[in-house]
Amino acid sequence: MTNELGLTEALCGMALEDVLSRHRRERKELQAKIQALKKNAPKNDKKKRKEAMEEVARMESELEKRQTAELADVEKVQESQHGSLNEQEQQKEVLCNDEEEETSRCSSQRVSKAQKRREKKAREARQREEDVRAAAEDAKFAPKAIEARSIQEKLLERQITLHNIPSDGDCLYNAVRHQLTQNGLIAYSVQELRNETANYIRAHKDALVCFMTNPKTGDLLNDMEFEQYCEALQTTPAWGGQIELKALSSILKVPIEVLQAEGPPTVLGADEFAGPNLLITYHRHMYSLGEHYNSTVPISEGNTSKAND
Repeated sequence: MTNELGLTEALCGMALEDVLSRHRRERKELQAKIQALKKNAPKNDKKKRKEAMEEVARMESELEKRQTAELADVEKVQESQHGSLNEQEQQKEVLCNDEEEETSRCSSQRVSKAQKRREKKAREARQREEDVRAAAEDAKFAPKAIEARSIQEKLLERQITLHNIPSDGDCLYNAVRHQLTQNGLIAYSVQELRNETANYIRAHKDALVCFMTNPKTGDLLNDMEFEQYCEALQTTPAWGGQIELKALSSILKVPIEVLQAEGPPTVLGADEFAGPNLLITYHRHMYSLGEHYNSTVPISEGNTSKAND
């Protein structure tokens, strides 16, 4: 009986440590898979890049859910085994107290062993708690967490909160589209916004091309590369940036304000058009595949669900 109890306690103590260690290893393996997906996803293949982004989101979600469930299961098992061990030890001590001299010696020995087990278990529990606290502390200083806290603080100052937009390459256009709806303006489709943006950039090539460079060479785009850029913007889920925001502001004739973790907000079209501003947020670290835009809503609406566009 004593050996069986000792084995049960040892397995119980090892369970959470093993799970935490495996979880760390799984997260590292997932990051490696994500990097491989990013590397192998062709930038100009709309279907494959979308599939890669969906796969990354699915893998991250499944891993988080599974690890959370496993930790909860381990804690339940430990609580159950701890209660069972305490009941068995109490029964043994009662039996020992009913015996005479030999039983008295048995009681003394068993109490001593039980105390050692309790002390060992307490040390293991303290170590597990320290590991959990250390992991949580590390997570607080991850770029994603730092960015999220900074953006949330800036939103709270304005009494607004995030409205999450799907990470599918169309996030900029869906965020702007959601803001148009929020402000009672005409909500164009994503494809309409892409078409108009591409046409605007083509029409203002002389003013904009000096800000457009080849990401591989750093050189300004030549005529062929410029047209390829516009074509990709119009026909693929290519990400948008400052140039696209400038074009959208001019097309819609409304200021667009971009709030980010570092530095003051960027407002495009403020000197040309009257407000209210379309207010969106820019995230560098929210998703593994790259930059992302979200929309915003007043806190009273409490809408943090994904857009249904």
